[in-house]
Amino acid sequence: MAKEIGIRELKIHASEVVRAVKETRVRYVITQRGKPAALIIPLDAAPPQDEDPWERLLALRNELAHGSQSEKSILDILSEMRDD
Repeated sequence: MAKEIGIRELKIHASEVVRAVKETRVRYVITQRGKPAALIIPLDAAPPQDEDPWERLLALRNELAHGSQSEKSILDILSEMRDD
């Protein structure tokens, strides 16, 4: 579960927030005027920079549309995509 922090509060406590993210792996939703605007997560939890998740999802859709059979279920594949 992510903690929420306003952007003004983040400006004041940025070093503590970064330390908490790094050491305890907590996630923060940054709010702007009470609405979610950004997410701070541990670096190793972010998707690889060279891989576009939408492209990966479209490729999976194309595989499924063309009847490509896999030993894994669709749920397994999507779960793996979320974990990456």
